[in-house]
Parts: sequence; C-alpha cells; structure tokens
Amino acid sequence: MQQLIQTLGQQARQAARQLARAETAVKNKALEAIAQALLDGAEEIIAANTRDLDAGKAVGLDAAMLDRLSIDAVRIAAMAEGVRQIIALPDPVGAISDMNYRPSGIQLGKMRVPIGVIGIIYESRPNVTVDAAVLCLKSGNAAILRGGSEAAHSNRALAACIQNGLRKAGLPETAVQLIPTTDREAVGAMLRARGLIDVIIPRGGKSLTERVANESLIPVIKHLDGICHVYIDDTADIQKALKVAINAKTHRYGVC
Repeated sequence: MQQLIQTLGQQARQAARQLARAETAVKNKALEAIAQALLDGAEEIIAANTRDLDAGKAVGLDAAMLDRLSIDAVRIAAMAEGVRQIIALPDPVGAISDMNYRPSGIQLGKMRVPIGVIGIIYESRPNVTVDAAVLCLKSGNAAILRGGSEAAHSNRALAACIQNGLRKAGLPETAVQLIPTTDREAVGAMLRARGLIDVIIPRGGKSLTERVANESLIPVIKHLDGICHVYIDDTADIQKALKVAINAKTHRYGVC
C-alpha cells in the first residue's frame, strides 16, 4: 500500500509543478471540460451509482446514508453547475495583498501561491470527488482523493470525467488521482506520505477527523464538531422562528 501511495504522490508532485504554472484560461478550460464530461457521462455515472446503492441496501445502510450516496440527473446537473461557478471565481494564484513599504524602502506584501499536493479523505458523498478536485485545480494544486468505500463505483466514474477534462485542456491526468482501492490501510499510508503530500484535509465524521489529526505526519486542515444548535432571541417571531428551525433540521436528513 505504501508503494501505491508513493507512486501516486510522485505523479502528483510532477503534475503540481505544471499546474502551478498553468494560466487561468487553461485551468478554466479544464473545468469547463469537466462540467461537460459530467453531463455527457450521466448515464455511466448513474449506472455506477446504482451499483453502490444496491450494495449499500444489501448491508443495511439507513435512508439518510443512502440519500447522501445517491446520484441522479438532477444532482449531476448541480455538480456541473457547481464546476461552472468555480470557473466564474477569480484565480487566487498570484493575487497580492497587504503591500506596504518598510522604513528601509523594501516593499513587503503577501502573494497567494499553490500549496502543492493536497490529500483529501472523505466518506460517503460522491459529489465531494468533484468538489475537491475542481477547487484544487482552480487553485493550482494537485489532488489525491480517498473516498468512502460505499461510493467506490460512483467515485471512479466521476474521477474518469475529471481526468477526461484535464486531458482535453492539455493538463496532466495525474493532477487529480483517486486512490484505486477500498483498503482502509490507504488512509494510514496517506497520513505517512510526508514529502509527497503537503497537506491533508479530512471531510467526514468526528471519528475520521480525529484519526487523521492523531495519526498524520503531515499538516492537517480540519474541522471537528459542527454547529448543531439554533438560538432564537426573545424578540423573534416565535412561530416564524420555529418554522425556520424545524425546516433547517428536518428538510433533508441526508445533509450533515
């Protein structure tokens, strides 16, 4: 497993150097190609997702988990629209801020530059494959993705669309790599890949985040506990506030 992660990491580092120099237009071309590939590949994505849903039902996943796992034409369209929203954002690479002159005459400021290779570990939501990949791409970073085993077929189908878009824009397919195994040891191998992965981002439940924080030899960008309470002020319209609070917590149980 460590050899697999080493190979992916070396490929990602090579790709990251090319991405860091990529013009905004090239990155946006890749993003548009990814959005279109998602739409064009909807049938294959849904077929792959059906395999995951069938497997999930067979092992007794609850309704909320199945909802998080599910992909349909509407959700694919939403993914593609999300990619196009990223295209519309300004390119963060090279942005300069907080410029000032020191008494010596030296001008100091901050410039935003890519991090390099970002490892992202997440659970059952296959849409995170797309979200994580395109945010890394826009910011000039390579990505190594490790999704949940329950979404393995869906993630592979989505990753194929992403790599198709990269290829069409002339960028290396290895800029976004999905770990091709559901072996849990892959997570541990990623957390030990110091020198190959620059930062790890966990996206999932508390146990995943705690494991990553405790075991990683690499810097981690993490959350832990979400905000799950609602405060209603005594001056609020209580009936309106109750409707808002109940809707926020019960509209869609699959949202965490």
